[in-house]
Amino acid sequence: MTPPPQPPASRWPDLRKRALSAALLVPAAILCIWLGAEAWTALMAAAVTLLAWEWVRLCGFSTKRLPGLAVPVLVLAAGVLAVGGAWGWALALLLLGFVGLWAVAEPPRFRRAVPGFWLAFGIPYIGFAGLGLIQLRGDAAAGLVNVLFLFLVVWSSDIGAYLAGRRFGGPKLAPAISPNKTWSGAAGGLAAAMAVGVLAAYVMEPAAVPLLRVALVAATLGLLAQVGDLFESWIKRRFHVKDSSSLIPGHGGLLDRLDGVLSAAPVAALLGVALGPGEALWR
Repeated sequence: MTPPPQPPASRWPDLRKRALSAALLVPAAILCIWLGAEAWTALMAAAVTLLAWEWVRLCGFSTKRLPGLAVPVLVLAAGVLAVGGAWGWALALLLLGFVGLWAVAEPPRFRRAVPGFWLAFGIPYIGFAGLGLIQLRGDAAAGLVNVLFLFLVVWSSDIGAYLAGRRFGGPKLAPAISPNKTWSGAAGGLAAAMAVGVLAAYVMEPAAVPLLRVALVAATLGLLAQVGDLFESWIKRRFHVKDSSSLIPGHGGLLDRLDGVLSAAPVAALLGVALGPGEALWR
């Protein structure tokens, strides 16, 4: 007897879980952004701790003992220095911590399947993004709009890439790194980042929005978010894992959800420093 035909696989098998997780995480993030620098810094401390835990675990080490414990400790210490205004010391700690841990984690007594370089790389990778987000929100005049703008652009890039890629498919973007990513998804993510960036800037500053500059800044941050997504996919493929952890149903771990932010936040912070206090990123 011929078995009945199977229904075609859904293009959106994980959409419900992704939507439910986003419905819980996004309001919490926006609330902390809105409440001010103190609440945002507390959220960043929790986030970088979990990110560091995932990274150390991904590299085959443990945060319960050295050398893995050094990653969250150094990242949090750099954050404390930054909150105290010692930005130079905070950046130096991240760089020196990276070099020092790389050197310490390489000897045979600490050798694992993953070289010590990758364990140590988690210090600047997570630390620079954490410091960047603290710096952005710490601007009393423009911190709120700048952090909102950054996250809206990164989120829209991720959502646009997901929807366009699943809807249109087509040629693969980087099949050796991430078989599911397509050029249509990349284009959809870029278009969504630019459209939402322009809309967000207009809503937050309707008087005089430089459309071309907003679009360019949003496109840059959107592209960086996609690069961060690809880098995270490459890292996971190198370490032979599907997700960084199972903290978030339908999304994996924080590294899986914040890969775009980790790449875009340091550049957004540098742009904010270059523009000066009180200036929106699109100015």
